[in-house]
Amino acid sequence: MHSDAYPPDNDERFYQAGNILSRFRDIHTFIFDVDGVLTNSEVLITEKGELLRKMNVRDGLAMKMAIDKGFNIFIITGGKSVGVVDRLRALGVKDIAHGVQNKLGAYEEYLDIYDLNEDGILYMGDDLPDYEVMKRAGVSACPNDAAPEILAFAQYISPYKGGQGCVRDVIEKVLLLNNAWK
Repeated sequence: MHSDAYPPDNDERFYQAGNILSRFRDIHTFIFDVDGVLTNSEVLITEKGELLRKMNVRDGLAMKMAIDKGFNIFIITGGKSVGVVDRLRALGVKDIAHGVQNKLGAYEEYLDIYDLNEDGILYMGDDLPDYEVMKRAGVSACPNDAAPEILAFAQYISPYKGGQGCVRDVIEKVLLLNNAWK
């Protein structure tokens, strides 16, 4: 038998994570950045100058399941990749703002269009362009390899890296809490 107490008596991070997870039940909308969240933080550059990204199929399945269960998904990215947009549309994501310079403006416009309550929004970002939106969303989340400034600020840090399951992590938790996970 393991002798260490669980939960750990002196680990404040455990209790903070528990508190934020209780707020996952009220999430109705997921908003994700692309580079560093839906993909890792790397791009491959072809000889023709094309930027190639790799996406996690488990993240994709989770997004599709969330959409099928009636959750909203919105993508905000500074990138302009047609391939990324095509992949997201194939998963059923209808709301995609790409080539965005002002993420907060895109976020506010989305809220206005759908008349959404910010408390029910989970935003996952990984770097400085995400900070202003993360300050506004009901739950701010990031992958465990996010920029130090984002790691210090995020309310929830996924145990997974960007492009390696962090999106599935938050979606699965929300759907489980809402009895919507298979």
